[in-house]
Parts: sequence; C-alpha cells; structure tokens
Amino acid sequence: MTNIISSSSISPLICFFVFFFWLGHGGALGIQHSAPAINGADKIRSQFLHLLRTRRSPQVPLTVEPSKPARHPLFQQVPTPTFSEAMESCPKADIKNLKQRLREENFYLHTEVWDLIKLADYLTQRKDIDPKRIGITGESLGGMHAWFAAFVDTRYAVAAPIIGVQGFRWAIDNDKWQARVDSIKAVFEEARIDLGKCAIDKEVVKKVWDRIAPGLASIFDSPYSIPAIAPRPLLLLNGADDPRCPLDGIKTPTKRARKAYAKAHSSNNVKLIVQPGIGHEMTSLMVKEASDWMDRFLKQ
Repeated sequence: MTNIISSSSISPLICFFVFFFWLGHGGALGIQHSAPAINGADKIRSQFLHLLRTRRSPQVPLTVEPSKPARHPLFQQVPTPTFSEAMESCPKADIKNLKQRLREENFYLHTEVWDLIKLADYLTQRKDIDPKRIGITGESLGGMHAWFAAFVDTRYAVAAPIIGVQGFRWAIDNDKWQARVDSIKAVFEEARIDLGKCAIDKEVVKKVWDRIAPGLASIFDSPYSIPAIAPRPLLLLNGADDPRCPLDGIKTPTKRARKAYAKAHSSNNVKLIVQPGIGHEMTSLMVKEASDWMDRFLKQ
C-alpha cells in the first residue's frame, strides 16, 4: 500500500511528496538494491554534506513528537484548502474498504535544516516500512528538494522531480535567469543594494546563489548532481516552454545522467518527459507519469 507525506508553505511554494511501502502481514516486500557508487558519486555527496556541516547548524538528534491534526496549517487556505486539478487527477488504486484501512498519523520532526535527511532517518527506522523502497517527488522548489534529496541521500530509492531541475550556471551564462529571479525578487533586490548596483545583473544573481546555496551554480549544479543519482530510478518532468527551468538548461544534466546510467547498465532507469506548450506548471500528465514511475519501481 502506498502512502504519501506532503508538506507545503506559502512563500515560496514548496511541495514535496514521499512515497513508501508498508510491510504487510505477509512479511517484508521485495527489496530493491542499489549498485555500487559510480563516477565519483560518493565523493560529490561527501563534499556537499561537508559544506552543509560548515554552513548550517549541526544536526540535532532525531526527535519525533506525536501530534493531533493541525486545525489551521499555514499552507491551507481559509476556510477550507483547495487542491489543483493536476493533483486531483492523481491515479488512485481501487482498494476495498480504503477508508477503514487507512491510519492517519500526525507528528513533528525536529530537524533544523536537515529536513529530508531526518525524514529518511525516521522512515527507515520504522519496522512497518520497507527502508529500501522510499520514493520522492515534488513540484517546483519541491522538485528541486526531491532532486537534491535523491542526490545526497541514497535512501531515497526512486525520484521524480517535477518542474524543479535546472542548470543554474547555464542560466547565468546564457542570460536566462530573469524568470527564476522574478519568483523571489526581494532576495535579489537586497543583494543588488548590498553590491551598490542600480539593477540586478549576472553578478548579483551569482552572489545570491553563492550565499544561500554555495555550489548551486558550480560544483553541485545539475550537470554534476543529477548523474550522481544513478543507478536509482530517476524521472525528470518539464514543460517545453518553462522560463524558470528552461529546457536548454536541462539538456546537459540529462545527457550526463544518461551516460552515467548506461555505465551502470541501468539505462531504463532514467527518463526525461517534456510536455509541449507548457510553462512553469505542474499538469495532470506530469502527476500521472510521476505516479506511474513510483508504481513501476517501488512495486518491484
């Protein structure tokens, strides 16, 4: 049975989903094993974690606090939450007595800035979850979170980032950073003022990325971190006309990823789906493809 954990906030929008399988009454389900690290994947992961430790608060011990459902979560609209057409179209299994069988759990994870690593800590220590079959997907910034979570933490066995992968260095070099900057413009305006500039330019953009996410536009950019996910199943979903994640900026990481997967004899584990005529938008097709990808690999 597939379960979903989701999280979102208002500004900027974050939405990620973690799929995992319960261990049923019949015992453990089949386990998916990852092949040995390839092309220095472990090295780049270690570099990223080392950087996190030098720039962020130390990891706190995993603390799980049971809770009742929140009455007014920040991400919900008042009086009732609304859901996108794309999410409503998510495939739903025909499970008998589903409502009676579902068990709702609400809890807080004390994580500091290590959210998805701590979530993996929690999920993999539960006896009722298969620790080898946890998948992650997300939309926009949540898609970026899914990308980096799968890159950094190999416990995420399957990944399907939606409209979240981009080439940050490519955008700077090819003057295609404006749409991304406009989505969080206040941050870049502060950097512009700090640098004494009269307008936001490439220097300002690079300064911001280096400050809030060191290496994002260099050694940890998508051409280097995306291939490190191999050989674990990876599905990239994008709109052909997305100005925030331009298609041309995804070509290099996709090409390098395919090379890494081929070297690992796992070419069928990587796929790019580009939907024509779509900008920075999550569609019903993308949700279905991501769901099918999870079913394909997590049910093996």
